[in-house]
Amino acid sequence: MFRKICLFLYLLSFSFWVDAQEVKFQNTIDSLQIVLSSLESTDSLKIAREHYFIGRTYRKALISDSAYFYCQKAEKVFRNSNLKLETARTLYEIAVTQANDKDYTGSEVTCFEAIVLLEEIPQTNEVKKYKAYTYNCLGIVFDELDLYEDAIKYFEKSLSIKNTLEGDFERSIGLSLNNMLKVYRRSGEYELAFKKYKEIVDNKTLVNRYPDVHVLALGNYANTLFLSDERDQLPGLYLKALKICDSTNDSYNSIIINQHLAEFYNSKKDLDSAKHYAYKAKSLSEKYSNDDLLKSLLLLSKIERGEKAAEFLEAYIKLNDSVQKAERKTRNKFARIRFETQQIEQENEQIARERMWLIIISIILLISALLIYIIISQRAKNKELKFAKQQQEANEEIYNLMLNENEKIEEARTIEKQRISQELHDGVLGRLFGTRLSLDSLNMNNSDQAVKTRSQYISELKTIEDDIRKVSHELNTDFISGSGFIDMTKTMVETQTTAYKLNYSFKDDDIIHWDAVSNKDKIHIYRMLQETLHNIHKHAQASHVNISIRLKNDVICLTIEDNGQGFDVAKARSGIGIKNMNARIAEVEGIFEIESEKNKGTIVRIEVPTKYL
Repeated sequence: MFRKICLFLYLLSFSFWVDAQEVKFQNTIDSLQIVLSSLESTDSLKIAREHYFIGRTYRKALISDSAYFYCQKAEKVFRNSNLKLETARTLYEIAVTQANDKDYTGSEVTCFEAIVLLEEIPQTNEVKKYKAYTYNCLGIVFDELDLYEDAIKYFEKSLSIKNTLEGDFERSIGLSLNNMLKVYRRSGEYELAFKKYKEIVDNKTLVNRYPDVHVLALGNYANTLFLSDERDQLPGLYLKALKICDSTNDSYNSIIINQHLAEFYNSKKDLDSAKHYAYKAKSLSEKYSNDDLLKSLLLLSKIERGEKAAEFLEAYIKLNDSVQKAERKTRNKFARIRFETQQIEQENEQIARERMWLIIISIILLISALLIYIIISQRAKNKELKFAKQQQEANEEIYNLMLNENEKIEEARTIEKQRISQELHDGVLGRLFGTRLSLDSLNMNNSDQAVKTRSQYISELKTIEDDIRKVSHELNTDFISGSGFIDMTKTMVETQTTAYKLNYSFKDDDIIHWDAVSNKDKIHIYRMLQETLHNIHKHAQASHVNISIRLKNDVICLTIEDNGQGFDVAKARSGIGIKNMNARIAEVEGIFEIESEKNKGTIVRIEVPTKYL
């Protein structure tokens, strides 16, 4: 809101400069640029509307290059946003600017472009208003090109639309009527010009409310009377128009009236009056457009005599050449601005495309790098897992070989024991038994000494027999059966705890018949215990571990408890070791549980059901 107020105040001051010539041109331009540079908004449409407003203000002040520049910038944004009404309104401002600089062909093209856009949208009051304005501009263009029929056609179109508009368009209608009056005057259709003048003066409200329109109509009408040699009301009508101009401080329109008065008095050979009004017109026109100054110089060259007439004619020719060059330069500048704008747009589009491709390529490269990293990382993990699996398989194979070797040793030991037992029982024991019987048969000698001696031998033989029977029985008993797995387990625990600098206690149930447990179950129990000890060393920072193996309801229960730092089980990440333990417990359809609390140690429970016990 603050920016809009500032902009309004600057533009208002600019309008005062146009009317009163109180502020220097360059200072006003600098002020407008400062206001425009203060529009720090990312809303391109808002900026475009500000450009349109500034361009229209420049156009009304007849500063064509700036008007064209700002309107051109606004038009591009409106067109790209598909805002047809805003685009058409901006094109109208451009067309009027081109007409003011005598680029009539360019103005004609721009007008038709605006009308095409206006025809494509719903015909609201605003849309019809700008259609009427654009048709009026076309009428002016064709009038300047001396295409009077076309000019009248478009003025009539403009009038027909204006008469249907809602709101106060009385002045606008009066201006279009005056434009038609002017065309009829210039084309020699004096009767039609008189009729249009009558339409204007009969509207008393128009004449009273808008004296500037009345002055234009009165001046055109008086000049039509002059050209048609009906001069009875002259110079009275001219003087009346000049009086209205003076009362309304309309110095611009008084230029034309003074020129007409100079022409009238020159035709009457009243040179003093003719010179008076001609010099007055020249003095006023020097403050405005070069066209009026050209007319004044040409008029003075006709009224004056001798060297003065030649001086004015020379000044006219010189100024006319300068004006024509300026007009060509302006037309070229308009074309150059349009071309440069299009070129900048193309460059911006090219930059946008290049930026888009750069972003796309960057994204593709980033995704490719990410995929390559993932692939390489996954391959490394796969290799690690594959190596771990191979190592695990190798360890299991070694363990199986150890178990098989142990079984063979135990089997050979059992066979050897049985052989020794059989030898003792069938050989030595048999011979001793025969000897005892022989000795018993000598008991027929009843001498005291013989009886006593034989009794001693027999007693000793019985003792030997009992000892041999005892040894045979013990050798035949498989007292080592099942102890091989526990021995291996204890050896592993002792080795691991020594390496890890841990104190330990180991308790096992003697009632577990390990020979009936499958090798697969024993391997999994052995490996899970080994992995748990490894994890305790790696993570727990414990000093003591309790290990127990119990049998409960045909379920082998392995419990490992440490006095380490513990951890939050819910937040802990599962490593390869834990995953392997879960995989092992799944194979034996058992249960694997971890119970831990920070600073209170960890308990690992492993339950392996077995149907053989």
